[in-house]
Amino acid sequence: MKLRFVVSSMVLAITSIAAHAQVGLYINPVGINVSNSTADTGTFAFLGDNVTSRTFFGVNIGGYDDFYHGQKVDAGVDIRDSFSKANNASLNSFLIGGRVVAKLQSAFKPYGQLAVGVGSTKAPTSSVHTSRVQYGIFGGVDYTLASHVDFRAVELGYGGLSTINSTLFNETVTYSSSRLFSVSTGLVFTIP
Repeated sequence: MKLRFVVSSMVLAITSIAAHAQVGLYINPVGINVSNSTADTGTFAFLGDNVTSRTFFGVNIGGYDDFYHGQKVDAGVDIRDSFSKANNASLNSFLIGGRVVAKLQSAFKPYGQLAVGVGSTKAPTSSVHTSRVQYGIFGGVDYTLASHVDFRAVELGYGGLSTINSTLFNETVTYSSSRLFSVSTGLVFTIP
């Protein structure tokens, strides 16, 4: 709930920046495959009992501001909040990062970004939430459809997060490092 307020405030701040900046806002569906090297069982098994991989589905909400304009690249900052669920477990991520966009002589705009923030996880059979540092590397291609609308043809991401889990013997809360692979697509609304 607090993350939603922060994201809303950040998006409002981004949209009020000077007109020479390239600002984009997006709400896109996302699929995130979460995988661990070993299976977990018990009350705090984030992926479920004896499961090492599960795909979560949800939405990315965010915005970017490309405030630097060079001859071959634009650069700026991206702020996103991601909400996803699977098997009654939840994964929420709030990430802020730097982004670079290649300038091509076409409607395609390839970009890459490196982000860091906070990931919150909740196991399917427990009400306990944990929040830990999360990182992500993202790359994608936007295609200009109209003067203020881009189609995010694809965005791929890879990252890491320590998720909640339980030990096999005493049910104490521990943390394991999970790998996150994400795929997203959708529309981006731009403000020149």
